[in-house]
Amino acid sequence: MTAATIVWLRDDLRLDDHPALTAATERGAPLVVVFVLDDESTEVRPIGAASRWWLHHSLTSLDAALRERGGRLVLRRGPAETVIRELVAEVGADTVHWTRRYGAAREIDARLKAHLRASGVTATSFPGTVLHEPWTIETGQGGPYRVFTPFWRACLQRPIHAPLPEPDFTSTRWATPASDSLESWALLPTRPDWAAGLRATWTPGEAGATERLDAFLANGLALYHRRDEPAIDSTSTLSPHLRFGEVSPNRIWARLMTDDLSPAALANCAKFQSELGWREFCRHLLFFNTELATQNHKREFDVMPWRDDPASVDAWQRGQTGIPLVDAGMRELWVTGTMHNRVRMVTASLLVKHLLTDWRVGEQWFWDTLVDADEASNPANWQWVAGSGADASPYIRVFNPQLQSEKFDRDGVYVRRWVPELGTPAYPAPIVDLAEGRRDALAAFERMRAQPSQSTTTTTDSPES
Repeated sequence: MTAATIVWLRDDLRLDDHPALTAATERGAPLVVVFVLDDESTEVRPIGAASRWWLHHSLTSLDAALRERGGRLVLRRGPAETVIRELVAEVGADTVHWTRRYGAAREIDARLKAHLRASGVTATSFPGTVLHEPWTIETGQGGPYRVFTPFWRACLQRPIHAPLPEPDFTSTRWATPASDSLESWALLPTRPDWAAGLRATWTPGEAGATERLDAFLANGLALYHRRDEPAIDSTSTLSPHLRFGEVSPNRIWARLMTDDLSPAALANCAKFQSELGWREFCRHLLFFNTELATQNHKREFDVMPWRDDPASVDAWQRGQTGIPLVDAGMRELWVTGTMHNRVRMVTASLLVKHLLTDWRVGEQWFWDTLVDADEASNPANWQWVAGSGADASPYIRVFNPQLQSEKFDRDGVYVRRWVPELGTPAYPAPIVDLAEGRRDALAAFERMRAQPSQSTTTTTDSPES
């Protein structure tokens, strides 16, 4: 029997610009493409409900694409380290390829790589989810960056590799071992089925990603200077497609460079590129601190006097705070699995500062309800708002939801869309006085500062090769 090649997919659910898949097809050996649902390994954070919905449809789309090319997607469930070892033995594979991960799960990859190589199996990891590998961007002192602007300046000085075309599957021989049924994983909500808004908003999968990118470059990018206005369709909405790897950042970058963009779009190009840069920065932070979702980057926040107020948190989660812009954002999130970025900052600020709730409470809620929740951007952005993160917004910067609404939703279009009962007896009174909440937040910050200082610690693991 001819030895097979396994491509183990994770957050790279596409065929285009896929170095691991391209290298596998070029070998000419029987090919197995597998996705492992790992909810058991301690290094893997189980995905939230909205992401599970997205994953179901993304895997469906990818399987259909592979079937069109003569193959199919193999599904397995369990601790990935064990599952892949068993699959290697089952199909007689002599080669395993995968796309690199940058959080704690890379420990799984390192252990598996060492085991496979010791067993005579070639195990190779490839780039594919970032523009630059985290360990390649260093300060002048040879350490990681903690401030975005110099980080991004350093990134812009390095070349960005051109994306690869989809592999030529014409001569591919497919190996198709037994597969779980996707339905058996029960990723979709049933009783109740709360996903109607997600279905109306999104088309998961590589084709959906391409459609989103095309539309943004043709229309949205020209309006990107109005990206802070939630009622305006000017953002890319590519984040969930990037999170699941249905499009690569290299492909997006190349399109920005090669498409015939309008003058208005070109004027906004650098700013959009910097948003891709912020995504890179979040992965840089995660690589050097794998506890990003649980540990304050600035350890002095370990003594922050957070409140335990379940009733206020519940009102925030349900969009019943009596603060219109916040409630609009939280309802948009519940229905669509997303929220406008400006509004995300405002809703997060209200929870962390006006309500003095630990940022980890909000991060976990977003992790469960966002379709684009990923282990780097979600906690990094929450820590930015909280003031505990790298290059964070100063804690004393407290977003005023009323002023933010007046500035960015001047005509109330966004708020009325999601809070139709505003101005009627059905709408609740505010759960917090904004001025009083700001004073309390600043007072809590001063109490924290009066405590003995704690040093910032980061993880400095070597790269997973």
